[in-house]
Amino acid sequence: MSTKVPQNNSDQEIDIFQLSRSINSFFDRVNRSVFRAIQFFIRNWIVVLVLVVLGAALGFYLDSNKKSYNNQVVVTPNFESVDYLYAKIDLIQSKIVAGDLDFLKNTVGIPNPQTIRNIEIKPVADVYKFIEDKEQNFELIKLMAEVGEVKKVLEDNVTSKNYTYHTISFVSSGTTNEKEVVEPLLKYLNNSDYFNSIQKIGYKNLEREIAQNDTIIAQIDQVLNGLSSTAKNNGKNEKLVYYSENLQLNDIIKTKQKLVTEQGKNRFRLISFDKTIKEINATLNINESKTVNGHFKIWLPLFFIFLFVMVSMFKKFYRRQHAVSKAN
Repeated sequence: MSTKVPQNNSDQEIDIFQLSRSINSFFDRVNRSVFRAIQFFIRNWIVVLVLVVLGAALGFYLDSNKKSYNNQVVVTPNFESVDYLYAKIDLIQSKIVAGDLDFLKNTVGIPNPQTIRNIEIKPVADVYKFIEDKEQNFELIKLMAEVGEVKKVLEDNVTSKNYTYHTISFVSSGTTNEKEVVEPLLKYLNNSDYFNSIQKIGYKNLEREIAQNDTIIAQIDQVLNGLSSTAKNNGKNEKLVYYSENLQLNDIIKTKQKLVTEQGKNRFRLISFDKTIKEINATLNINESKTVNGHFKIWLPLFFIFLFVMVSMFKKFYRRQHAVSKAN
């Protein structure tokens, strides 16, 4: 046993010495690489300076001329016009992709169609509004959720197109305003003889329903006031019970409450029923923040220098291999 211990210590000393030499060799290689890189940039400082100036100038130009702005218009489609709305937006997008500026300018009415790069529409997911006072919609969500993920069900076209609000988003290359894009776009979307006829009828029907409900509420109030006066005059609980049993007083009160709630919703609906596609809100000129957008003046000089280094390394590698092949 005692004869083997010195041998183990010697092996350990050799391993540590080799490890130390490897570490020193690694740092030496790193130092040589850094030194060669510094020498490379010193030798080619004129080329590097030209690339930096050229990249910065080109970057400033791109940053000032290639800005993108996001724009969003929230709308509500009335009279079951959701599919019509989506089809119209898809048509406009296809014309943008095809570069049909004549259609965008003369048919849609956008004065500077070349600034519009993309347009799309998505529903504003509001499941609570979707199932509010609609038991069949709630049952539909439950049934569809049993065979798939709830998120996918809520984003599915069958479900999402039944949401109240939808967002039309478009990207522009410059700042815009409602008069230039939003107003012509909404005018184009509302330009349908079929839906214009439905809108007129629907608006009148809703006005008639509101007026009729007001009449019924007034009649119910007369009945309730009559019962109240009778109860005060007689001062007998038996008489009040008699009226309650025969005139179904509780049902009358519930009917009035239901009508009052319905009237409130109808008056809100009347505000948006003046158009088939009603604008709710518009948010324009949101500066699109991407990694490259607005930073070309920084990234382009670095890219040009990187490209120059790679080309130089390739040329050096090629010359070395060419010399080796000649020697052989």
